[in-house]
Amino acid sequence: MRSVLPISAIIAIACGGAAPSPSIAQNTRLPEPAASINSQRRTAITEAVAKVAPAVVTVQTEAVQRTQVSPFDAFFGRQPEQQIQSGIGSGFIIRDDGIIITNAHVVNGASKISVALRDGTTYPATLKGIDELNDLAVLKIDAKKLPVATLGTSRGLLIGEWAIAIGNPYGFILGNTEPSVTAGVISATGRNLTARAEGNGLYVDMIQTDASINPGNSGGPLVDAVGEVIGVNSSIYSPSGGSIGLGFAIPIDRARRVAEDLLAHGKARRPWIGVKMEMPTAAGASARQQFASGATVKSVVPGSPAAAAGLQPGDVLVRSRERALRNAYDWEAELLELRVGDNEPLVVKRGGREFQATVKIADLPEVSAERVAVLKDLELVTLTPAIRGERNVRTTRGALITNIAQKVADDLGIQAGDVITRIGNPTIGYVDLTDAQQAKTVLESLAGRGQMQMFFERNGTTYYSVFQIGR
Repeated sequence: MRSVLPISAIIAIACGGAAPSPSIAQNTRLPEPAASINSQRRTAITEAVAKVAPAVVTVQTEAVQRTQVSPFDAFFGRQPEQQIQSGIGSGFIIRDDGIIITNAHVVNGASKISVALRDGTTYPATLKGIDELNDLAVLKIDAKKLPVATLGTSRGLLIGEWAIAIGNPYGFILGNTEPSVTAGVISATGRNLTARAEGNGLYVDMIQTDASINPGNSGGPLVDAVGEVIGVNSSIYSPSGGSIGLGFAIPIDRARRVAEDLLAHGKARRPWIGVKMEMPTAAGASARQQFASGATVKSVVPGSPAAAAGLQPGDVLVRSRERALRNAYDWEAELLELRVGDNEPLVVKRGGREFQATVKIADLPEVSAERVAVLKDLELVTLTPAIRGERNVRTTRGALITNIAQKVADDLGIQAGDVITRIGNPTIGYVDLTDAQQAKTVLESLAGRGQMQMFFERNGTTYYSVFQIGR
């Protein structure tokens, strides 16, 4: 249990006067040496900040963006221009050899990342790994013997205990790299944010705090009264974009697990059992009542771990390990905490009875699928029933894009997650693709043969792109 010390009031004496005088000199208090500061001014908050603030950094980014060209300008030959977009956020050092945690949305798409320490020293940073779903990223700078933030735990947090947000709101507008500190309390735990927040992450099981979090605080630590990091500041809810006392942080236990995966594998392993859940369809009390007694299974992917465990559509998951599942968001939060390879005990309600089912946690189906590299710019896997079920793909055959060079994505208008189904042109005919290897063979045979069409499915809709491969 955390010990919390009371905050003592600091009384400031304001003195007036137009010109220097003996009375003014007598009433003016000179700065005290650190050793002589009144002990009553030292609180749990000041001690916690002193422990963590040296490890908080400023994360600066640059991203290249292409301007849009109107059809009118394009007619007169105007080409898209490139612009440098700057960004700023926060982070904190977790290893003294320069390993830093921040938010994914702080560095996503950046062509250049640099990190400024508390004293202003700036280093170029490399991205060791990024996980957009959890909105977390790990950076590395080439430095040694750096101050490190102590990581605590996000389990057992007390509603009302002190919470301290440290970061760099508004970046260098404030004039230097010294981090800012705001204090409040833990307002709630286990918050599931159903509306869109900053970034593209899945914001479930979050820590809510009323400590002021503003733009630029993203990626900084949320700290408890003993100076241990309990969360990663990630998002605010505000009509104006500024703090209104609704701040949210990613639990540090999850952040630690993701960081370990990113450092070991360059990416986070995504736990999967092969179920889709019914999500709330109406706002307000009716939705809360409808989804307050378990997570209802909408569909089960054939051949998945859930299918092997005997789960069926209509089953209601009511408990996973020690977590009671009130709704589908609780299940998504639990899934983020699991590790691939674990055997997960679930309590399932079917009809009027409850039973226990054990599900083996697996990787996403495309992770274990054989990858086919095409022209060094495209990575494909064959579409399987498991992948179709997980991604809600309508087509039954084709090649799923798992990785793609940014230039190819920009030029062709395709992206990771699209399923290529057909390639060709009216002159040579079209090939309906059956697997990734066939897609590789067809694409590599089209070099120097003029313009081609590529048909692909994205979110249930079929599109096509025109391209040409040079020799």
